[in-house]
Amino acid sequence: MPRSPTQIALSQQQTAAPERAAARAAARIDEDSRRTAVAAARAALEKKAEDVVVLDLRGVSGYTDFLVIGSGGSDRQLEAIADSVEKELTAAGHRPIGSEGQRGGRWVLLDFGDVVVHVFHADERVHYDLEGLWADAPRIEVE
Repeated sequence: MPRSPTQIALSQQQTAAPERAAARAAARIDEDSRRTAVAAARAALEKKAEDVVVLDLRGVSGYTDFLVIGSGGSDRQLEAIADSVEKELTAAGHRPIGSEGQRGGRWVLLDFGDVVVHVFHADERVHYDLEGLWADAPRIEVE
């Protein structure tokens, strides 16, 4: 995704609320959040998610450790990707804190505390440009 020189990374603008930190701590079962994020990305790729990116927000943000971002071409594909990710992480013992947009939405969000997964329609992904907002976050390669 192209980045605009006028973008300011969210990590320079936000701090985490104490309630959010408590929810993250309660949801964390496995301390290896990187492995969890990669598992989420692989589950998305199994359902043909496009342009899957894992952003490492540790030390950059207080609200999560990793963002997993991917795209789908239809409402049905977004649902399939989100269902695949949720099943994979739940089977690995991770408890979802919440989810939004799973039925008929153009953007699905799955919150597992230490890992937050976003699945977008391509147009919505370009509009919200989370990769640009978190431009200073390192990217994790998914094999």
